[in-house]
Amino acid sequence: MSPAARNTAARKRPRRSPVRRAPERGTRRFVILTGLSGAGKSHAIRALEDLGYFCIDNLPIALIQTIAELAAREEGGMQKVALVVDVREGARLSELPRIYQRLRGTAGVEPMLIFLEASQAALLRRFSETRRPHPLAPDRSVREGIREEQKRLDPIRSVADLILDTSNLTVHELRNVFMQLSRDGGDKEMVVNLVSFGFKHGVPLDADLVFDVRCLPNPHFVDRLRKLTGRDQPVIRFMRRHPETRAFIERLSTFLTFALPQYVKEGKSYLTVAIGCTGGRHRSVMVAEALKRPLSAVEGVTVRVAHRDS
Repeated sequence: MSPAARNTAARKRPRRSPVRRAPERGTRRFVILTGLSGAGKSHAIRALEDLGYFCIDNLPIALIQTIAELAAREEGGMQKVALVVDVREGARLSELPRIYQRLRGTAGVEPMLIFLEASQAALLRRFSETRRPHPLAPDRSVREGIREEQKRLDPIRSVADLILDTSNLTVHELRNVFMQLSRDGGDKEMVVNLVSFGFKHGVPLDADLVFDVRCLPNPHFVDRLRKLTGRDQPVIRFMRRHPETRAFIERLSTFLTFALPQYVKEGKSYLTVAIGCTGGRHRSVMVAEALKRPLSAVEGVTVRVAHRDS
């Protein structure tokens, strides 16, 4: 994370530490995301959605308490909820501080109010790049809309648990901040799908990484192995008997055990690694199965293996 991202994430108010405190058993996480237009609320809510939050954009504040009570139910309740509330609410937005204080007394939910802001220069640049009018200044300058919005939101900013300045953050850095702030962000694992396939049937459309193992010895040309698959011991023994197979698996495993943590850092939720041979029955299946154990030892990932064509 860049120095700007680290400094931004550190601006948590000392009077409370809702991010670090472990929630009580049965407590639902309940995030209210608000702040200035153009400060990155859309990117933030998508990051929370990837972290497993049930997200609602532009919820009327009159329904916040109702949603909290639904989330707090022991059976069928939503474990993690994130709401976006902003100036689209209109005049009733001024009621949010009072509603939030009441929400803090609701049993079964652990609320957190996050306020996103950015410098006027950053906001002006973003509105210029997107060519969108400011929601409070459809017929005025963006600068006037920003000033009015800051004035309206100041009472909400004063009660926020976390104030996040996104002026110098890229989209990826903002996502990383929310990965760090999520109370169970470290428990949210990236799912790695190891998929074996046959090139003659086509490459999987959802593949992120594709590796071709047609260079390895082919059990198909051994009569006693032809009807078996790469999960059968005779095929596995045949392939491991060749040093090139062992070297290929070792080097591919080394590469993936290095690469996967980089995808985890980026905040990727799913990664499909496709292993292909000619028919998708022997070599690709055997290699995919061989990769499962070393990749399962990588921190922050859950490995699944599927054989599309065997």
